[in-house]
Amino acid sequence: MTDTAKPDVPDAVQVFEEHRGRLRAVAYRVLGSFSDAEDVVQNAWLRWYGVEIATIDDPEAYLVRITTRLAIDRLRSAQSRRESYVGPWLPEPVLTSPDVAENVVLSDSVSTAMLLVLETLSPIERAVFVLREAFGYPYGTIGEIVGRSEATACQTARHAREHVEARRTRYDTDLATRSAVTERFLAASAGGDLARLIEVLAPDVSLVSDGGGLAPAPRKAIHGVDLVARALVTFAGRMPEEANIHLVMLNGGPGIVVRSGLTPLAAISLHLVDGAVRTIHLVSNPEKLAGLRDL
Repeated sequence: MTDTAKPDVPDAVQVFEEHRGRLRAVAYRVLGSFSDAEDVVQNAWLRWYGVEIATIDDPEAYLVRITTRLAIDRLRSAQSRRESYVGPWLPEPVLTSPDVAENVVLSDSVSTAMLLVLETLSPIERAVFVLREAFGYPYGTIGEIVGRSEATACQTARHAREHVEARRTRYDTDLATRSAVTERFLAASAGGDLARLIEVLAPDVSLVSDGGGLAPAPRKAIHGVDLVARALVTFAGRMPEEANIHLVMLNGGPGIVVRSGLTPLAAISLHLVDGAVRTIHLVSNPEKLAGLRDL
C-alpha cells in the first residue's frame, strides 16, 4: 500500500495543538473579539488538516501566516458591522493568566484600552503592529506572513507604532496598585457607597458601557466623577440578588466579572492614571461574554 497525500492525523493534531495558544493570541489581538478569534483558529485548523506536514519546514510560521491572513479578512468584514453597532463598541473581554499580567508588553497588547486604539489602524497595519510589538517577529517574517516585502513591513510597523503612540493614554502598569484600587472600587460600588467610590475615581473619569442593544447600558460614554459614580451604583443595584462577583485577571490586568450561576453578566476593566481610575470599560452584551464562561 502506498502513502497518500493526506497528513498523518495524530501528528497533525499534535502539531496544531502545540501552537493553538499562540494562534488564538494573535487572532484575538488582531480582531479584539474572542468569538471571531476562535472561528479563525478553527478555520486555520481546517486548512492545516489539508496539507502534507512533511513539506512544511516551519509549522509555527505556516500556521501564524494562515491565522493572520484569516484574521485580516475577518477584520475587514467586522469593521463594516461595527459601524452599525448599537452604542459604544468595546473589545470582548477574556480571562488571562497571571504571567501575562506580569509581562508589561503582553498585558498592554491585550488590554481593552490598547485594543481600542488598534481599532483605528487598517487591518494590515494592525496585524503588523501585533506581530512586531506583541510577539517580536522579525520584519522579514512579518512580510512573509502578510504578503509584503521586508522593507514594506518595516515601514508599516513604524507608521502603526507612531499612530498608536499618538493616540494612546499611558495608564498605570503597577500590578499591586491596580489590584488594590480594583478591590476598593468593587467594595464601594457593590455597597452603594458613593463617597468611597468617588475616592478612587479621577475627577475626569469616563465610563464606557457596551450592551450592544442586548443589555441595559448607556448609549454614550459618561464623563465626570459624580455622574460616573451614580451610574455605577445604579448598575450595581440592577444586578440580580443571586449574582456573584469575582476579582479576576482580565485582559492582562485586574478586573471584575459578575455572574449569575454559570452565566456571565458583565465584565469591568479599570484603567488608572496616577493611582486613580481614569477610564472604566464595562461590557454587558451577552454575545461578548463567551470568553468568561470557564471562570
